[in-house]
Amino acid sequence: MTQPNASAPAAARSASTGAPALSAMPLVQTADGTALFFKDWGTGRPAVFIASWGLNSDMWQYQTAAMVDRGIRCIAYDRRGHGRSSQPGRGYDCDTLAGDLAAVMNHLDLKDAVLIGHSMAACEIVRYLSRHGSSRVSRIVLIAPTTPFFLKTPDNPGGIPEEFIEQARAQWRRDFPKWLADNSPPFFVPETSPAMKEWVLSLMRQTALKALLDCNYAMVHTDFRAELPKIALPALIIHGDRDASTPLELTGRRTAELIPDSRLEVYEGAPHGLMFTHADRLTRDLLEFAIA
Repeated sequence: MTQPNASAPAAARSASTGAPALSAMPLVQTADGTALFFKDWGTGRPAVFIASWGLNSDMWQYQTAAMVDRGIRCIAYDRRGHGRSSQPGRGYDCDTLAGDLAAVMNHLDLKDAVLIGHSMAACEIVRYLSRHGSSRVSRIVLIAPTTPFFLKTPDNPGGIPEEFIEQARAQWRRDFPKWLADNSPPFFVPETSPAMKEWVLSLMRQTALKALLDCNYAMVHTDFRAELPKIALPALIIHGDRDASTPLELTGRRTAELIPDSRLEVYEGAPHGLMFTHADRLTRDLLEFAIA
């Protein structure tokens, strides 16, 4: 069966019934044939949302729904192996993932775009700028980033030990849903509703285990310390001071120190999942930065 052409307009009416025809699911084809699902809502300056490790584009719905109403064109896509994108079983290194972001940017011919990424997505944004340039981008937002370098090494003594990370991967291989349930409380705040928590975990349970393992390896082992000082765009770094997944002093603060034109905004009491726990404040800050 041939793959539908994602860029071709759907027929206005069904030939057999005369009823309005359903549009094909919007997809971008990458260089290696992977199909990426994307959303493209609204008009105005484009803001491209890149999801966290293990999550898909639905995680951004509280931000995109509000920003579209304020004149921002919101684009969000599912990373390969996540959500509604295809699962090629390969290509989870930072270079390929940055190429996937480039495929979305080029497919939609975006210009003056704001790149917004949470957690692992900072890796894709930084590598995209290093490999593909900034001609389509006006500014970036890194929310609770994993940059500049997560792994403990002799020249990065404050990083996370490899053996600790491998223990988590071993648990994922045995029972990822249980690991999620056991380790989710610090991702939220006590006031977060049980329904919200379950919805977020359900998104993560949709992700291919191969993608979870390989993306984590790439995120942890890739060193961005040399790339961050070369970013010549305004950058907003947003981080919670109760982030247990990417500690502020290891990641967000160091990232802000390395990017020349950057501003660090620290949310008091915010965890890693601040797009759910501090959604209104995050949306306000994104709008202010994107509209400026």
